[in-house]
Amino acid sequence: MSEEGYDHAAVERRWQEAWAEADAYRTPDDAEDPTYVLGMFPYPSGKLHMGHVRNYTITDAYARYRRMQGDDVLHPMGWDSFGLPAENAAKERDSNPRDWTMDCIDTMRGQMESMGFGYDWEREITTCEPEYYRWNQWLFHQFHDEGLVERRAAEVNWCPSCETVLADEQVEGEDEHCWRCDTLVEQRELDQWTLGITEYADELRSAIDDLEGWPDSVREMQRNWIGKQEGSTVEFEVGEARSASGSGDDEEPRTFGPVEAFTTRLDTIHGATFFALAPDHPISEELVAEDDEIRRFVEEVADPDGDEPNGIRTDLTATNPATGEEVPVFVADFVLSDVGTGALMGVPGHDERDHAFAERMGVDIVPVVAPDPEGDADPEIPDVSEGAYTEDGVVVNSGEYDGLSSAEARESLTADIDSAAFHTQYRLRDWLISRQRYWGTPIPVIHCDNCGPVMVPEEDLPVELPEFVNTTGNPLDAATEWKHTTCPDCGADAVRETDTMDTFVDSSWYFLRYVSPDLDDAPFDVERTNDWMPVDQYVGGLEHAVMHLLYARFATKAIADMDMLEHREPFTNLLGQGMVQLEGEKMSKSKGNTVSPQRIVDDYGADTARLFMMQAARPDTAFDWSEEGVKSTHRFLGRLAETVRSFAGNDADADGDADPAARYVRSEVDAAVAVATENFDDLGFDLATREAQQLVGTLRSYRAYVDEVHAPTFERGLEVAIELLAPVAPHLTEELYAELSDDDGLLVDAEWPTADVDLAEVDRRRQLVENTREDVRNIVDVAGIEDPERVDVVVAPEWMHEALETAIDSDAPNLVGELMQKPEIQRHGSAASDYAKDLQAEREALRPALAPEREREALEAAAWLVEREFGAPVRVLSAEEADDAVANKAEPGRPAIDIAE
Repeated sequence: MSEEGYDHAAVERRWQEAWAEADAYRTPDDAEDPTYVLGMFPYPSGKLHMGHVRNYTITDAYARYRRMQGDDVLHPMGWDSFGLPAENAAKERDSNPRDWTMDCIDTMRGQMESMGFGYDWEREITTCEPEYYRWNQWLFHQFHDEGLVERRAAEVNWCPSCETVLADEQVEGEDEHCWRCDTLVEQRELDQWTLGITEYADELRSAIDDLEGWPDSVREMQRNWIGKQEGSTVEFEVGEARSASGSGDDEEPRTFGPVEAFTTRLDTIHGATFFALAPDHPISEELVAEDDEIRRFVEEVADPDGDEPNGIRTDLTATNPATGEEVPVFVADFVLSDVGTGALMGVPGHDERDHAFAERMGVDIVPVVAPDPEGDADPEIPDVSEGAYTEDGVVVNSGEYDGLSSAEARESLTADIDSAAFHTQYRLRDWLISRQRYWGTPIPVIHCDNCGPVMVPEEDLPVELPEFVNTTGNPLDAATEWKHTTCPDCGADAVRETDTMDTFVDSSWYFLRYVSPDLDDAPFDVERTNDWMPVDQYVGGLEHAVMHLLYARFATKAIADMDMLEHREPFTNLLGQGMVQLEGEKMSKSKGNTVSPQRIVDDYGADTARLFMMQAARPDTAFDWSEEGVKSTHRFLGRLAETVRSFAGNDADADGDADPAARYVRSEVDAAVAVATENFDDLGFDLATREAQQLVGTLRSYRAYVDEVHAPTFERGLEVAIELLAPVAPHLTEELYAELSDDDGLLVDAEWPTADVDLAEVDRRRQLVENTREDVRNIVDVAGIEDPERVDVVVAPEWMHEALETAIDSDAPNLVGELMQKPEIQRHGSAASDYAKDLQAEREALRPALAPEREREALEAAAWLVEREFGAPVRVLSAEEADDAVANKAEPGRPAIDIAE
């Protein structure tokens, strides 16, 4: 067996067949110790890319680890198979989306199987199958009954290239481009179906604090998207000024009644010198119909995305409820109808945007908040002629409220103004799910001229998609036979809803379906789902940090409110895997810098690809793909195979007591178990696999050093190395486990190794050994010793260890004095005094060391490493056994070194 490789194709094929025959990944329906591990299911785009491989290697490694820990593991896979790319591909090929999608699924499933991913394929779900999307429709029905579904006319984001509506979350960048095709987004008014996610805005935001297993960055993105603002609503009376009525003093001016505005700064209301309406506010629309200048502004000039706020003055005024003064009313493009109330009070003295607008329109700018003065000094009114003062402070120019802090003024004004009320608003908008495309879940609604929109009865679900019609626009509009039907309520002629659901509906609850994918009478088995949920570990790209995760959280809460779930959050722990890069850039087809996973599997094997990815970096960080790194990983696996096969068949019970080197190896085996286990628990696969690889290196070094290895120690070391690598490199480790073990069982079913060791002590022991080896190297190099005759390693005396322990525990200001009061330290005179001063100087950096007897024991066990490196015998001595000149240099954790030439 060469170190340069092994027959990876034969090994991987053999064990994939064995796992399938043994049904190794079957998940029990009734789990005693359930662990749910899930990777975000993929869109079947054709072939796996390296991002897929990394994502699913992470979940597969963790799922295998949890199985070896004795858990019942649910680790399923499915396909997010609806979506516009399939529809576009079908149009280009004059085919249909279903055939294209199913071909892609077959290809990707085969690639996943070749990677050795341990899925329970009997739980596979495919969202474009009627067996799945009927439950999208059923949930839509339930949400409708709960009052969470609404159809309303709305200005929507329209992608002219995709010919469909986009949710706000699907519009990217300041210039507003489609998230899929990068086309500039337009605004259109359409009748659309929405889900009432805003009903859950407060809980969605407040519950973020409890998601302790989520990355802080994701939690912050969710908070920002929901966008909670606390403030007050207040009404301004809007109407024509008497001088603008044009009808003389006997006719009352036209009034529009009270118009509500929202503000977070009611303390500035005395400085409100204008009132502004959104271009599509109902009052604005009335003015557009009767005033050509306003119409031209709204239709031709208004630019909500412009760099400067713009507007047009109307003949209306608004009465400030705090002052009774009339202020001018503008139609302004920076006021948005879907933010706040579509109307705002303009306070140019204390808002930068309002200030810029006031300067442009010639509106008064009045300061009403000043910086909080020190002591009893009067507040200094800020100069707001050049810019707004936007901080809280002390209220001025506000009558009876002068002198109050901003917070106090907000409280008092909200209480005193009749129309004012405390209010919380959110940036979040209801989830617009209507899409004008074919390849999605049909919305289960029938439109009747007599009855209006009518829900399709549950017994008639699913409403299945008709045959695909290759046409421009929405293909369902062209499916006339499918579209025309009868009203379920009155029996009259009617038409089906031709919009389909946003594909994020599919992924908002798919994790529930995996528990009981074949259930015919409900979307999921409630009792079993409550046993498995929430998902213990979820893994996917952070590009889904807002849309998918927010919708999944909403759906979970809404379903829980229907008494179908006991849990209100879907995912306990979330890991966003980092990108796979090539020369510092994200791999992408458009850049032509992709690496084919299939080529890597063909050339080096799936285990090589998996192990290289997991050892390259923490799973949540990006890393650069390296062909040399892949080759190096493959060579390591070859060395592992050679090491096991050269030993396999030895009688592990035949040898006697372990030699010191074997005792060191034994301690390293236990340490590797403890360190790797801790890192597997934390998804630190890079550190866990490095630990296993270092163990293999230690075993090979030990084999090269001794004439004959201590067989029980060496065999356990090999078994542990194989078991620690099994979650990441399952094929070769399964092969080697079969060759090494007398057990007929599979490694995938084996128990995870255990070791009763203290990780802190492991770290101290390893640091001690490494520091000692490094000190020997430095002395040899500096002294120019070419052929050392002997190396003495002298352990620090017990009194030094006692002094160190005292220093670490002490909070006395005078550490030297405290130490020198101890008789067992004091009697060592100047040596003790000097050491005490060193401890005083370094007390912030002091760390515990091994006890004296454990330090000597560790160094004696590791002496062979120095002997092997320098070809000289090593003696480990106590301070009492060594010359004073050498012993006086020893410290706890840093023995003295004496090298004889």
